[in-house]
Amino acid sequence: MQFTRLALGLAGAASIAAPLAFSAPAQAQNEQFVPALVYRTGAYAPNGIPFANGRKDYFALLNARDGGINGVKIVYEECETGYATDRGVECYERLKGKGPTGAAAFSPLSTGITFALTEKAPADKIPLLTMGYGRADSVDGSVFQWNFPLTGSYWDAANILMQHIARQAGGADKLKGKRLALVYHDSPYGKEPIAVLEEASKRLGFKFDAMPVTHPGVEQKSTWLQIRQNRPDWVFLWGWGVMNSTSIKEAVAVNYPREKMFGVWWSGAEPDVLPAGDGAKGYYSLALHVAGAVAPVHQEMIKHVYDKGQGAGKKEEIGEVLYNRGLMDGLFVAEAIRTAMGKFGNKPMTGEQVRWGFENLNLTNERIKQLGYEGLAQPVKVSCQDHAGVHSARVQQWDGKKWNFVSDVYRANQDLLRPMIKESADKYAKEKNIKAGCVS
Repeated sequence: MQFTRLALGLAGAASIAAPLAFSAPAQAQNEQFVPALVYRTGAYAPNGIPFANGRKDYFALLNARDGGINGVKIVYEECETGYATDRGVECYERLKGKGPTGAAAFSPLSTGITFALTEKAPADKIPLLTMGYGRADSVDGSVFQWNFPLTGSYWDAANILMQHIARQAGGADKLKGKRLALVYHDSPYGKEPIAVLEEASKRLGFKFDAMPVTHPGVEQKSTWLQIRQNRPDWVFLWGWGVMNSTSIKEAVAVNYPREKMFGVWWSGAEPDVLPAGDGAKGYYSLALHVAGAVAPVHQEMIKHVYDKGQGAGKKEEIGEVLYNRGLMDGLFVAEAIRTAMGKFGNKPMTGEQVRWGFENLNLTNERIKQLGYEGLAQPVKVSCQDHAGVHSARVQQWDGKKWNFVSDVYRANQDLLRPMIKESADKYAKEKNIKAGCVS
């Protein structure tokens, strides 16, 4: 599957900048432009492709089934970043002014690109949706007014994983004297959980090893030889793309139990485990949502998009973890636009208006059911004080064929994390001379 997707990505490279919908100039004033920063080629394509397909398909569904959002057609255009920060910034600059009102919002799908765009978004007045990634301190909307890390941050993820292994060990006090290794992508993404894990090691008395892996992550032998020597009680994996499957293969090679490996939610999709074959059995990861085509929106997608030959990928890939993640991302952007329309009228929204929509987003169980996301999405309520809206996840395990939940819902300990968030956000505000405050 990994090489198939990569080949598909290369074959489609010539057309990735083509917009999803075309309209006559006279109609253009009633169109909402939604940009997409994607990577369908390169080392991260196996993970980037299904996410991009799910997100693109959702806007195609809205156009085909509903005529857009409240009568406003969506024009969707991708730009290939290759997961590179400089290319991501170039794509942002190329797309930000398109459409009658400019870009509605950007989803960078890269913490490195997010860091760069965080400097640009306030001046351009365009919100950044960083669903489950980006800066952990951007949960504080009084400082990071244009960043929305919906569904939680990497600090949430690190805290939830600590809760889980503490429960496995029989209590947090049982972690004293144990050893935890973090194998992480040597980038802003991979470095995000380190502060939380270092703090936890001081509080709970366990040894913590932070072990960086260079881009793209295919060379890890020295890392895993060190793990074989140290024999940590647990390994947390903060990888992306080919790095994840490589880590699992290397764990097999040094006979490190997969049942002691726990990935973040970006290290728990089909492309991460399938290349390792049976060696991946028993591996755990966090999950932001269920895997599988379980929601009504999946059937709507088949009926209105795929059965008409308009799908971005293959029908059988609907419901894969990262496809569902793309569906979720598309949902949040669309509902932020719809929320903004509730205040500003049924017309194309500016980025500033969509920012208001994000900050006032309130997805209830009733609304989730209306949207066809029942069984896939969880309620999210955003505020200026909390730009994530929810801070929870479950643990899933790979059985060789599919992902299965093996825990109830964990909620990150905000009593522990909020002081860290405030300290980091206040430091950023001071460095950038930002006057903190709510703007809604």
